[in-house]
Parts: sequence; structure tokens; C-alpha cells
Amino acid sequence: MIEVAVLHDQGWPDEDWEMLAQRAVVSAIVHSPYASFATDQALYEVAVKLTSDEEVHQLNRDYRDKDRPTNVLSFPLVQSDLLEGTGNTDDGEVLLGDIVLAEGVCAREAAEKGVSIADHAMHLIIHGTFHLLGYDHMEDAEAEAMEALETQSLLSLGVSDPYGDR
Repeated sequence: MIEVAVLHDQGWPDEDWEMLAQRAVVSAIVHSPYASFATDQALYEVAVKLTSDEEVHQLNRDYRDKDRPTNVLSFPLVQSDLLEGTGNTDDGEVLLGDIVLAEGVCAREAAEKGVSIADHAMHLIIHGTFHLLGYDHMEDAEAEAMEALETQSLLSLGVSDPYGDR
């Protein structure tokens, strides 16, 4: 079972962010090798924070040594090589990690792409979820595999391919 907790600051448009984040996280997990997390007895938890560019800038500087805001940050709490055994927890709960989105960056990127902020945020939450599941995009092959999974996840939610201009 998957549970998503959402915290959001002022400035984000009125949306049902809890529902959108839940759908995005579940879709990413279902389209990953960890699809069983959606039906396991264990409770898999993800926190999504929708915040300001300033907060993301500070987090990016403090944790990644990059002195600028970015669209999304992910903070995995389970090492990727330990994900397979997470269903055997003592207390039945697995904290997968945190995903943090920057409102201004998200809004600007959505406008540039000609998509809604909600659709772009869902893409970023899906992207962040794949990072929590151990995916990366440092190498071309990794990036292509991750983008393909993101696209499948989004299409299943009725959101168009964000990489369609490839």
C-alpha cells in the first residue's frame, strides 16, 4: 500500500494536490520493478513538499552544492540496493523518502512547455519518485530508461509525453 503526505506553501495554485501527488507516486511505482509496493501489506510512504524557489535553492545548495533553485529534489531514505527487501519490515512501514518541488521554477517550466502547472508537477513528482526508487539520469542510457518510464507513467494518467520533442 502507498501513502503520500503532501505539504504545500502559499503560492501554489488551487488544486487537489493530495490526489494529484498520490496518483503520480502510485503511477511511477506501478510502472517500476517495484510495482508490488502498491499491493504489499507493508505501507510505503512518500512525502511531497510543494514550496518556494527560495527553500529549494537553500536545499539544493546545502545538499547538492548547487547554488540555485531547481525544479525538483528527491531525498531517498532507502538505499536502492535494499529496496527489494523492504516488505519485510518490523513495523510494516517503509519511508521511501521526500520529494520537494519549487513553485516558481515549476510554473515557469510549465509555461515554457505550454502545459498546466498540475500536469508539470505530476511529471516532476513521478520523476522524483523514480529517484526514490534508485533511478538516475547521469548516463545517456539511464536517462533514456528513466524518461521512458516517466512517459509510461504519465500516459497512464492521461498526461502527454513531456519528452515528445526528442
